[in-house]
Amino acid sequence: MSSKIKRILVSQPKPSSEKSPYFDLAEKHKLQIDFRPFIEVEGVQSKEFRQSKVDVTAHTAMIFTSRTAVNHFFRICEDLKLKVEDSWKYFCVSESVAFYLQKFIVYRKRKIFYGDGRFDDLLGLIKKHNEENFLVPMSSVSKQNIPGKLEKTGVKFTPAILYKTVHADLSDLENVNYDVLVFFSPSGIQSLLHNFPEFKQNSTRIAAFGPSTHKSVKDADLNLDIKAPQPKYPSMTMALDQYIEAFNKKK
Repeated sequence: MSSKIKRILVSQPKPSSEKSPYFDLAEKHKLQIDFRPFIEVEGVQSKEFRQSKVDVTAHTAMIFTSRTAVNHFFRICEDLKLKVEDSWKYFCVSESVAFYLQKFIVYRKRKIFYGDGRFDDLLGLIKKHNEENFLVPMSSVSKQNIPGKLEKTGVKFTPAILYKTVHADLSDLENVNYDVLVFFSPSGIQSLLHNFPEFKQNSTRIAAFGPSTHKSVKDADLNLDIKAPQPKYPSMTMALDQYIEAFNKKK
């Protein structure tokens, strides 16, 4: 492995925009940055969903925390031939998730509310509509303890597991070495160890975003070299930039 940092693997899909800060980072430090999701999302099949005994039509409002949740909610409605009621209200974590509803409903004719991107902000709107019976389409792994937060508000809600996170097949990376591996969730770390149970970190640096991901790195007995967010480096690319600049100067 090279003494300088030259190759980075980011465990996410490649950015769709050419203006991504990752491309600026690659140009600045003459890096090869590859993108590869370590996890995949699988929809819960309609037969499995029926077994959960969740009655979608008994609810009056939906809470969406991601576009993935939106996709799988309307997929299940279609699979089960459920009528999408005009009276349903939609509570979305962000404006972009709210606008995404246009793929499935006539947007301007529906009651849609959205927060600033933080679920805690959306909770304020949900509390104001405590007469509703909320359905929460979600993954088998709740990232933000959403059911726990909703319970504290006292609103009536039902979590609906509509999709699950599974490990991606990374076998083609077995003999590929990177100077830095970048992770954004505990699931990414779990996928690494699932695919490569004999993984040895050696001189590979590990970058992780968020407290739960930091903890997963340490729980796996791996060294956490690059942490984000930090007060001076709120984004992963800023944390990488600072680390690489300092590290490569020494070489």
